[in-house]
Amino acid sequence: MADTEQQSMRRALSREVAGTIGLLTDEHDFSVMRRYRSFTFREFESYLRQVEALLRSRADQGSHTSVALFDPEEYAEYCAQVGLDPDAPASRTRFTAELATTGPTLPYTGQPLAELVPDLIDEAARRATQEYASEHLSRIGPCASCGEDIGSASFARASELVLHIFNSAHPGDHYLVCHVVAEPETLVAVLRTVDDSQLDEREAPDLARVLAFGIATHSAGRVIMRTKAPGTSDRVYGWRLRGDGLQPLTAAEVYDADRTDTQVRPTAPESNVEYCEPPDLGEVALPSGHTH
Repeated sequence: MADTEQQSMRRALSREVAGTIGLLTDEHDFSVMRRYRSFTFREFESYLRQVEALLRSRADQGSHTSVALFDPEEYAEYCAQVGLDPDAPASRTRFTAELATTGPTLPYTGQPLAELVPDLIDEAARRATQEYASEHLSRIGPCASCGEDIGSASFARASELVLHIFNSAHPGDHYLVCHVVAEPETLVAVLRTVDDSQLDEREAPDLARVLAFGIATHSAGRVIMRTKAPGTSDRVYGWRLRGDGLQPLTAAEVYDADRTDTQVRPTAPESNVEYCEPPDLGEVALPSGHTH
């Protein structure tokens, strides 16, 4: 077989090999990696340009590439656990391969890194939130009085509440945010629907799980709904978590909650927004007679 034919076949095969790139997303993590002599980059901006060029090159060749969040501290711990030299490119490659199956990743679809990086950080935060909530729900155990598994019961209750919130909403695009106070930081989950579409199969359980954490641990929390529809003001309303139920917030309370982000920094008031009391969820929103 001629060399040119072999090279052509190898190029064709390489397009079918999926790859993962571990990305350092900020200058702090980049500076930590610079302590390794085998990490040859010296400037963060130059590093990002080279990563983006590599991603584009692979895309131009028809190769699929995922981008994983590379955490230097997790990398050092991984090398210590499996007995690898952290100052070796092969060790970084092995760690990145591990991230491809266990860590937060996003597919590269040609978007600029300036767009991909925030999405990757959000995905990492989402996964960390879900892991934290899931772990705590699984460890609570059964109710001392009735024997029911508290974590499972709380998730079922939260799922019921989320479904009724959407069933009671006015037509339009919906944006539901759940905040639950936890340590070391508040848990946040978001659920979006467009034009009254079905609930997202990933986001809906994510939000229900965070709400379930609040129910199971009797934590303070709130759920805020925003509905957008053509020709009308945005409708914003919400509830506070009370036991295993929801208590309506007043319009003034919703206004204050909507202007506060997860870092408790006030944002500027918006125009064309109606802050109002939520629709009646009936008996579904009320705490049950039995509490775990």
